[in-house]
Amino acid sequence: MAKANLTAQQLRDLLSYNPASGDFVRIAHAYQNSGRRSAVGAIGRVTNAGYHLIGVRGNYYTAHRLAWLYVYGRWPVHHIDHIDGNPLNNRINNLRECSHAQNMQNMRRAHADSASGLLGAYQRGHKWVSMICHGRRQMYLGTFNTAEEAHAAYIEAKRNIHGFCTI
Repeated sequence: MAKANLTAQQLRDLLSYNPASGDFVRIAHAYQNSGRRSAVGAIGRVTNAGYHLIGVRGNYYTAHRLAWLYVYGRWPVHHIDHIDGNPLNNRINNLRECSHAQNMQNMRRAHADSASGLLGAYQRGHKWVSMICHGRRQMYLGTFNTAEEAHAAYIEAKRNIHGFCTI
């Protein structure tokens, strides 16, 4: 079965989702003739990127996209952003549909290969540079003596120009 062919009703027949906790459980159909159903426990695994992955009908889906389908009855058109930046927090009130650019605006951590480990701080020689992307353009924020100063400049700019930023 192709991923796009999984319907909200099929998902609801197989899994139960708790919007307040963001957890999914598989439904046991032990009493198929009586119509009674019971939950059988938490399911899925966590990927290396930190997302909850759940297998449904031979395909794997991220829990946040399944939560969207379960609650709203349709697949998200683009991306789903975790408002608090925690990819394991799949409570429906922590999820919002967005474009790729908006999703990137809510980035909270530096990439794993970052020399400083701080968002927006890049080493150039013995100094630290901060730049931010806005409207497909890189904006130079300045050169600083420390990575922390470059990071602080980046966070200030991010709060001012990135509408989807929740830092």
